Amino acid sequence: MTWFKREDNEIVNDARKTVRTEGLWIKCPSCHQAIFKKDLEANLNVCPVPACGHHFRIDARRRIALLLEPGYSLVDLELRSTDPLDFTDLKRYKHRLAEARRKTGLNDAIVNAIGMLGSHAVVLSAMEYGFIGGSMGAVVGETIARAVDRSLATRHPLIIVAASGGARMMEGIVSLMQLAKISAGIGRLDDARIPYISVMTDPTTGGVTASFAMLGDLNIAEPGALIGFAGPRVIEQTTRQKLPEGFQRSEFLLQHGFLDAIVERKDLKGYLAQSLAWMKPPEAAAMGHAPLAAALESQPAAD
Repeated sequence: MTWFKREDNEIVNDARKTVRTEGLWIKCPSCHQAIFKKDLEANLNVCPVPACGHHFRIDARRRIALLLEPGYSLVDLELRSTDPLDFTDLKRYKHRLAEARRKTGLNDAIVNAIGMLGSHAVVLSAMEYGFIGGSMGAVVGETIARAVDRSLATRHPLIIVAASGGARMMEGIVSLMQLAKISAGIGRLDDARIPYISVMTDPTTGGVTASFAMLGDLNIAEPGALIGFAGPRVIEQTTRQKLPEGFQRSEFLLQHGFLDAIVERKDLKGYLAQSLAWMKPPEAAAMGHAPLAAALESQPAAD
């Protein structure tokens, strides 16, 4: 049959009756159910099937918008990675950076923000997995270091939301140096008795897990998040042993004492606010929001 048919002496184009469904449905990788995209987004990108609840990955800016009150500011966005080693594998590192910038609209795999989480003024860093797997290079390290410095200066709690494949191999030792650099900064926060909360999402692996992700005063994770140093496949190939069911998932880590809590995305903001209420030192509460207000005056507000 041709692309047209004759009805009542008129030619009707059947193409006009075609309904496009591409991109309207998403298959859940856990329960394998087809989910209407708008329903998924309305449910904070968590599978709405009651018996599933799979937490889909979300980008850094979405994460910040879910946690902070309107009027927050994004800061330290101007930093850009270079190519100190002129690195090339399947493609040049410079080209990977350019492609990631086009894809995410960010200069690197992290976004810093300052704002209010409930009634608490906080400094927040959120990692962007869509930027070369959220890998940690010099810019990620420096951005987190700036967040630590800002937290020290204002005495506002620091929250880091991790989503990373680990250190960025394209930057070699420059990337590995960030583990010690950030860990030293977290140590200064501890000495100053300023709360630091680590939120681990899927995945949090490699050098990120080996440094700041596990150094929080409170270490929490989303359900089903992959958290570890080396991946399960690498461990099995090295030890030649079959790993337990659910190994390196957040539920397994909580059971074995590596996490303090697992919190669903819909409850995360309230949980963090409640935690900060009893973690916040008296001197920080007495200072109020004046340091944050001064910082906000010099930064453009987020949409």
